[in-house]
Amino acid sequence: MKRLLEFLGFLALTQGTGGRVYEITGKVRWGVTQRWSVLHGYEIYAGIALIVLALALFAAAESRKPD
Repeated sequence: MKRLLEFLGFLALTQGTGGRVYEITGKVRWGVTQRWSVLHGYEIYAGIALIVLALALFAAAESRKPD
């Protein structure tokens, strides 16, 4: 379970930072926040929310005992 939480945290972190990088630079459009049309206009907030979710998943993984 700990590895799953870490993996999900890593995915959320990469997608969140990918969205933030695109919003700052305007290049490298590979994040999921740029692909979903439902998030149009809210990409910045979705990227920040994914980064916060990643931090919460990493904290939850650390609180679990090893597999």
